Amino acid sequence: MTKVLKNFEADTGKILSIVINSLYAETEIFLRELLSNASDAIQKRRYLGQTNKELLNSGTDSIFVKADASKNILEIKDTGIGLSHEDLIETLGTLAKSGTEAFLKDLEKAKDNKDAAQSLIGKFGVGFYSAFMVADKVEVLTRKAGESESFLWSSDGQSGYEIEPNNEHTETGTLIRLHLKKAAKDFAEDLRLKTVIKKYSDHISVPIFFEDKEGSSEQVNSAEALWTRSPSDVGAEEYKNFYQAQFTAFDDPFITLHNRSEGTLEFTNLLYVPSRAPFDLFDPERKTKLNLYINRVFITSDLDAVLPKWLRFVQGILDTTSLDLNVSRELVQSSPVLGKIKKAISKRILSELKKKLKSDPEAYDAFWSEFGRVMKEGLYEDFENRDKVAEITRVYSRKASANITLQDYVDGFAQDQKEVYYLAADTLEQAQKSPHLEGFDAKGIDVLIMTDPIDTFWMSQMGQFKEHKFVSIVRDQYDIENIGTTDASDTPEDKADETAVIALFKAHLGDSVEDVKASSTLKQSAVRLVAGTTGLDYNMERILKAQNPDFEGSKKVVEVNLGHALIKALPTIATEETKAALCRVLVEQAKIIDGELPSDAQQFSQDVVTIAMSGISSTEN
Repeated sequence: MTKVLKNFEADTGKILSIVINSLYAETEIFLRELLSNASDAIQKRRYLGQTNKELLNSGTDSIFVKADASKNILEIKDTGIGLSHEDLIETLGTLAKSGTEAFLKDLEKAKDNKDAAQSLIGKFGVGFYSAFMVADKVEVLTRKAGESESFLWSSDGQSGYEIEPNNEHTETGTLIRLHLKKAAKDFAEDLRLKTVIKKYSDHISVPIFFEDKEGSSEQVNSAEALWTRSPSDVGAEEYKNFYQAQFTAFDDPFITLHNRSEGTLEFTNLLYVPSRAPFDLFDPERKTKLNLYINRVFITSDLDAVLPKWLRFVQGILDTTSLDLNVSRELVQSSPVLGKIKKAISKRILSELKKKLKSDPEAYDAFWSEFGRVMKEGLYEDFENRDKVAEITRVYSRKASANITLQDYVDGFAQDQKEVYYLAADTLEQAQKSPHLEGFDAKGIDVLIMTDPIDTFWMSQMGQFKEHKFVSIVRDQYDIENIGTTDASDTPEDKADETAVIALFKAHLGDSVEDVKASSTLKQSAVRLVAGTTGLDYNMERILKAQNPDFEGSKKVVEVNLGHALIKALPTIATEETKAALCRVLVEQAKIIDGELPSDAQQFSQDVVTIAMSGISSTEN
């Protein structure tokens, strides 16, 4: 096979430039990335060797690090699965091939926040290219297990790369040779390298040997899987370093769970609840980031069976002796053993989150702002854990002007209150100005403000919290007359004639509304619009329209405040034209307050002019 020369694709070149020049805060992280890749290659060879013994390494698996300060060269060699000619093109020649555009888009959003930018590392396979931060040239000499040909991949990280047959590397595995830049010559120094290896890769279960210039070698890392140690022997810094190194994370874990279960079901879990949401949290293709080991042999990181989907942000390790090492991946996914483990792990995570909520509500609220939206999926998808998720769900209280729990809301019920009242809106600011709240404010009844589109779904699916029904104050039928406090001053002594006013509105609105009724809750506003008997409120309709532009909303019920000065004056207006204009304007204004545009902007404008001219005429007279 002859030499192959290829240019990098346009987007690959862009990402390379970003990775090399601005993505990493600490250049030493390149060594962590390369050692992690070497460990993964060894684990992959072990895994494939379970079904094809010829692929297994007959010797001892290990990683070797060697430096030559006089030549400014650093080498990392492993006994892993190796790469074929096609693998080199696929994995090293086409960077982020499945998502370059998405990577660049998310990186552009995060460009002013280095921590956020760094969180993208590893999501699109850019870790290997961190080598170009410290190297002018990178060579990859490799032979794939089960094959007889060796290849050399080389690149300067700018124009492109070359692949050619090579006889220098005759062993299965990969050797990466970095020709270091002058500014990175310290990475050819023994002490510097040992310090970085110990810092970032001590947990790697494969022994990492450092070879000095005399040819002798010493093991630098402990090569002890962190999760196999007793939790009492592991410090917080070790847990943090493992989390950041193993999962390419740059935040501190919000919660760390390290447990061992023994008995009929034996497994060890080391789980991390992040403090910062990954950029692809709501990507439909995103899966849980849980690595499955069987007796410390890596099996898969593509495991959907252990955590419910709403906990897909949790990362960690699951090591069990309760599964057969030779079981296929398909059987692993459907194993009843994993079903039992899933139940136990979900319970542990929920328990720890509840403890965190009680011990540090402020920190929990910061966590909730990152992950609350995805956790709410558990309220309508996970029937088994729904009630426990509800206990740690944060909701915004109008009365407290802060996040509270559903139990906090129930504990603060007004006198004789039995239901949970909520208002769904696009924004908190919009909700705070809503006329729908007036009657509740007057009687001291708290209302939950729900501004996440998913809130309407989970509340309708759950129906209630414990024995308390969820009631939308713009959609459901309710009566708050005998709930809370009553202030006689809030009730006007004189009111408009109900029959006359309702007849007038119906006459001029026609079939554009479902019905017109007298309001029992309005205090300051003249009218409000509520969902009809089988209809939806405007907030829900906007959500459905976003999914289906052809969706048509339902007619609304107009509730009229008979104690409002304008409503009392309405029957006395001189002309029917002005009466009709005022009725229409009041309804359109109520729509605007609910976040909608007037149904007929031209008619609305004409009606405003008609009302204004009527006022001018009466003044002149």
